Amino acid sequence: MTDFLLGILGSLVASAILLVLGLLRGARPVWWLVTACSRYTGTGLGRVYRHQSSAEQDLARDLRRARWIKVLAGRGNVLTRDVFSPLWSAEQSPQSIQILLPDPDPREDSWLDRRSQEVSRFDPGFTRSLLRSQVRTNIDYLARLTQARSGIELRTFNLPNNCRVIATDRGAYLTFYSASAHGRNSPCLYARAPGILYTAALRQFDASWIHATPALPHPFPEDPGR
Repeated sequence: MTDFLLGILGSLVASAILLVLGLLRGARPVWWLVTACSRYTGTGLGRVYRHQSSAEQDLARDLRRARWIKVLAGRGNVLTRDVFSPLWSAEQSPQSIQILLPDPDPREDSWLDRRSQEVSRFDPGFTRSLLRSQVRTNIDYLARLTQARSGIELRTFNLPNNCRVIATDRGAYLTFYSASAHGRNSPCLYARAPGILYTAALRQFDASWIHATPALPHPFPEDPGR
């Protein structure tokens, strides 16, 4: 749990940095100064996207170049979109892909339920059962990929569902979920390797991975079209 606590601490530090950057955002010369300072201090902060969705083009490029990929997501929709689809069909893929998604099974102490309650405050159409079904659908899709291809591991976790981490050997994309917005509308940080933020992202993932369990697809009747 020490690594997990360090990961949470790193998340809090990154959140504080993000708050300061939010106050400074605007002029491009300011961002050049921030990048220069991040290199000097060792934080490794490379880019900041006002919305997570704005990072997808750069993310897709970095995924194609990656030797390995680690993903910790709150729902996993990005894993079924164009950003990741080349990885599932390409002849040459990363050496390993590790994926962590929330445990969608009902339980008394579900962090997924806590996040769904949080989102429902600003999105009335977002219910507990809806989030569970979306996560379960993504797990079923990805679990079948792990059966068809080697090098892909999928696990589920029941830990604070408050950030998204997509890391490669080159860098990491970090999104800290807001209590008043969907993840896609939350700011996203890109941290270069090596650096303090990049190390914190990997610690967050690795600590969650240790306490996660392998995910299996739900059994479905055979497709009559086959």
